[in-house]
Amino acid sequence: MDAVSISPEALLAASLGFPGPQILDMRREAAFGTAEHALPGALRRDPEAVAAWAGALETHRPVVAYCLHGHAVSQEVAAALRARGLAASYLEGGIEGWASLGLPLAAKPGRPSVWVTRARPKVDRVACPWLLRRFVDPDARILFVPPAEVARVAGATGGTAFDIPGAPLYA
Repeated sequence: MDAVSISPEALLAASLGFPGPQILDMRREAAFGTAEHALPGALRRDPEAVAAWAGALETHRPVVAYCLHGHAVSQEVAAALRARGLAASYLEGGIEGWASLGLPLAAKPGRPSVWVTRARPKVDRVACPWLLRRFVDPDARILFVPPAEVARVAGATGGTAFDIPGAPLYA
C-alpha cells in the first residue's frame, strides 16, 4: 500500500476539529535530538519500531506521521500504518514545510509525565486518568497506589499527586 499525503494547511484545519488526528513525530534520533520544536499535540515514536507501538493508536482517528522533510521516514511509517488498516498519511514537507508556512509549533515533547492517585478510585473519578492522557500528556504514566502512599510515591517518582485530599489537584 502506498502512503497518502496531507498538506500542512489541511492538517491544521483537521487539528481544529474534535477529535483531531493523531500526529506522530517520526524524526530520526539525530534530527529530533537537536530540534527545539514539534507539531502541537505530536507524540514522539520510533520510526523503526512501528510494530511495537502501532497497536496503541486509536483506530477510529486518522494518523498523520511527519519527519524532517516529509520524505522516506514519514512516508514509510504512513504506508506501514495503512497496511495495518489505519487511516494514515504523511505531512507534505515535514516539520520544515510546516514551519516555513509560519504554522504553530510547540515545545518538543520531553519525558512522559507521572501522575499518582489512589487505587480503586471512586466511580465519579475514573475519567481523571483518561482526561490526563487525552488533554495533558498522551504518554502520561499513571500510578495507582494505596491512598496512604500517594504523597510518598509522588515525591519519590517526581510525579504529581491528584484526586486525594491534600493533593495539589483535588476537587
